[in-house]
Amino acid sequence: MKKKGRNKQSFGQWVGVFLYMLIGAVCGLLYMRYMVHAADTGMSRLEHLLMIVYLFAFIYIAVFLQIIIHESGHLVFGLLSGYRFSSFRIAGFMWSLENGRIKCHRLSIAGTGGQCLMVPPDLQDGRIPVMLYNYGGSLMNLIFSAFFLVLSFLCPAYSPVRMFMEIAAWIGAAFALMNGLPLRMGPVNNDGKNALDLSRSPEATRAFWIQLKANEKSSEGVRLKDMPDEWFTVPTDESMKNGIIASLGVIACNRLMDQHRFTEADTMMEHLLSLDSGIVGLNRSLLICDRMYVELITENRSDVLLGMLTQEQKKIMKSMNKYPSVLRTEYVYSLLSEKDKEKAEKIRAQFEKNAKTYPYAAEIKAEREFMEIADHIQFDEERSPK
Repeated sequence: MKKKGRNKQSFGQWVGVFLYMLIGAVCGLLYMRYMVHAADTGMSRLEHLLMIVYLFAFIYIAVFLQIIIHESGHLVFGLLSGYRFSSFRIAGFMWSLENGRIKCHRLSIAGTGGQCLMVPPDLQDGRIPVMLYNYGGSLMNLIFSAFFLVLSFLCPAYSPVRMFMEIAAWIGAAFALMNGLPLRMGPVNNDGKNALDLSRSPEATRAFWIQLKANEKSSEGVRLKDMPDEWFTVPTDESMKNGIIASLGVIACNRLMDQHRFTEADTMMEHLLSLDSGIVGLNRSLLICDRMYVELITENRSDVLLGMLTQEQKKIMKSMNKYPSVLRTEYVYSLLSEKDKEKAEKIRAQFEKNAKTYPYAAEIKAEREFMEIADHIQFDEERSPK
């Protein structure tokens, strides 16, 4: 069963690789067409070099532009579906609504170039509109791809502007396919997969609603431990196979951690991680970070900790090295396992630096409490007779 899950993920990744290769092939064909024209018109070597520079610059700009267009599609079609704005993230910059004002923060999530989160309307008979919100990004990519393609025909032939318009059109079409086809792309489900899961399952729709409402409360400074109890009912093992529902199991563990019910949290996390479930790779790694923390403040067994620090876990922690729970885990590991106070203080300083621009103050408060618990343990160890 686990092998089957990995094959599904690999298929999504292979589709992504194929589409990126297709983009490269199309851009290569465009370049060759321009080079043939250059040879016919006697273009100089410098102009040839500039054309190559244009090509790579245009690809980069077009990708970044289509990410913005994609997330804007979620925003526009979400608003049309009755959702309210919560946050809008491109790369490492995030704009969120706080007390009626838009504020800019820093947040990077591995495997995602952007994200638009919104506040859902109230559930009506267990349902909310989900299709336009989830497919809005792909629809907007397609709309703008057609727009760029039309503009390209209005531009002078073989001009750099026309080259950019053609590249933007093809990349937009690829974005629409990569996000619209129901696939798991790397560590997360894409929009099409989410839309398909939601259309098939009222339980998934409720889980989706709870996740967005919990995000709304978090952005308002409310901690998980203070949110409604009924939001955090752990799904059955069978339901955990659905990627959206599986997220409820994750945040239920997060809430137990926030309540400092560490033994219960560890037992639940161990069970959920043992399942053939829909928990995405990124959430799995963050749960392992929490399990490492619990181990560090309880038994602190080096062999158990090293067993959790697999190469894959190290890789994801490195890619998320500015994320609060990752920094907290590295701090406590340095302090209690490696007994390296100097290294721990450097990590703590990095945590405090990132905390200034992190969008969820409630999470920062919880993470500081976790580190203070470790500080007390370390202090008691130093005072205890050898």
